[in-house]
Amino acid sequence: MRVLVADDERVLADMVAEGLRRLSMAVDVVYDGVAAWEKLGVNRYDVAVLDRDMPGSTGDEVCRRIAGAGLGTRVLLLTAAAGIRDRVEGLGLGADDYLTKPFAFAELVARLQALSRRSAPALPPVLEQDGIVLDVTRHTAARDGLALSLSPKEYAVLHVLLRAGGRVVSAEDLLEQAWDENADPFTNTVRTTVMTLRRKLGDPPVIHTVPKVGYRLGP
Repeated sequence: MRVLVADDERVLADMVAEGLRRLSMAVDVVYDGVAAWEKLGVNRYDVAVLDRDMPGSTGDEVCRRIAGAGLGTRVLLLTAAAGIRDRVEGLGLGADDYLTKPFAFAELVARLQALSRRSAPALPPVLEQDGIVLDVTRHTAARDGLALSLSPKEYAVLHVLLRAGGRVVSAEDLLEQAWDENADPFTNTVRTTVMTLRRKLGDPPVIHTVPKVGYRLGP
């Protein structure tokens, strides 16, 4: 999952981003609405977490623009206002969900995962293929009943390949979906991560390289 976090409370935004990265999400962070819209114009995000009261351009305004542009990005609005009228108003802007501050991090994660599953096509919280079982809700992975100890990026790459359902995924698509904007597209980071993931998955090999195209998961 690729997520944009936009909140002018920098400490909160950075803490949320760090927590999501530990759960193998690719996260970009900005601190005002203008920067948020700029990022949305450059990168494709599954979910945008927007504070309603940001300077420059509010989360409300960014939410309206996302809905009007038909970007397909799900929107989770954050606000300190907990009244029913505030929640109704926020959802009326085109937001997909609404969370009041202060919030439990576990609830934020659950809501993000639910919003991601609402993207088309919808995917189940547990993905299975060739003996591999990935439980997105519990953030666990196993092969043939044996637990796998994966780094956040290895887990994210495996998630992308499982979502592809056997289709070839290019290195560029893996970089876009599993890394944030700070990743250097000219490094060997994707190839290195796939190599270590392939080793941890063991035999028989299930990640196959398609020369000059990308990678696919299958027998």
